[in-house]
Amino acid sequence: MDLLQTYRGRRVIVTGHTGFQGGWLSLWLNELGAKVTGLALAPRARPNLFDALFFAENLDSRFVDVTDGPAVKHIVGAVNADIVFHLAAQPIVRQSYANPIETFATNILGTAHLLEAARATGSVRAFVSVTTDKVYENRDWLWPYREIDPLGGLDPYSTSNACAEMISALYQRNLCRDTIAIATARGGNAVGGGDWSVDRLVPDIVRAIVSEKPIVLRNPDAVRPWQHVLELCEGYLQLGAELLNSGRGFAEAWNFGPHLSELVTVDALTRAMLQLWSSPGHPVEVQASILPEARILRLDIAKALARLAWRPRLNVQEALLWTIRWYQGYYENPSNAYDLTRDQIQCYSRLMSQTRPARP
Repeated sequence: MDLLQTYRGRRVIVTGHTGFQGGWLSLWLNELGAKVTGLALAPRARPNLFDALFFAENLDSRFVDVTDGPAVKHIVGAVNADIVFHLAAQPIVRQSYANPIETFATNILGTAHLLEAARATGSVRAFVSVTTDKVYENRDWLWPYREIDPLGGLDPYSTSNACAEMISALYQRNLCRDTIAIATARGGNAVGGGDWSVDRLVPDIVRAIVSEKPIVLRNPDAVRPWQHVLELCEGYLQLGAELLNSGRGFAEAWNFGPHLSELVTVDALTRAMLQLWSSPGHPVEVQASILPEARILRLDIAKALARLAWRPRLNVQEALLWTIRWYQGYYENPSNAYDLTRDQIQCYSRLMSQTRPARP
């Protein structure tokens, strides 16, 4: 699918554009010539990718809480968009334990408000709702989860995203069956520059290295589907393009993750990252969490490989290398963030047409 041809001149709404994945996706869409409107809460933490990419000056940014239905409906109606990428969410598992009601409101009600607003416009033809790899009823088994496996969750974050999946399916099969092609994207654990979230492994490692403090691991033996954020963004863009161009044939759930050979433990990823940062002797501590966490999580990506023009393009070492080079460039000079991000998007775009890995 020719992404430039699909998105150039398109009116696109990206919710959650002030966040990590939403920031990368918004800039890539901007590079493709789309007319992007961002809809999200104002960024709270400092630093953050929104400020680093100068989105306040370079993007049509609307600050609104997705739980505010009338405000969401007004903005979506005014933009008259062709497609919505819905990434606004409460994205941290541990925070969902501390604030379950906020998590439910944002992830469940926020999704319903966006879908209802899109239904009311008459202009929106496609809707990609981004959830998580954790929507599955995790049984800690060795087999990768398929899109047809049962949904569930043992924490508010997972449960709320499983509910968002069900709401999206309802709108697709019933309320918007003949008007909007709606799909959900279940992505793996994203790594990449510009993520400063708390209680997320790679940002925690970066903060510990920069501040010269020990790295603290909660579950070093846990296995997760790590992949670079641009691989996920490509998946969202390819899926959105198919929804716009082919319609309901792609309006279903999709997994985006790494090849199974690239799955590593938390401990192995930490050691690899320290080695690539040239800081192999950095202290690492283990402080076991009292909160339940899945031991192993794998995604079956066979459907995306077979039916979408998408595949994983970076192995875990390369994904970490791209991530580290971004952070090192940023901490050397924070004003470099825009160029660092844009350069990696362009490098990845070249990689999409090559068979050999490109280097950032």
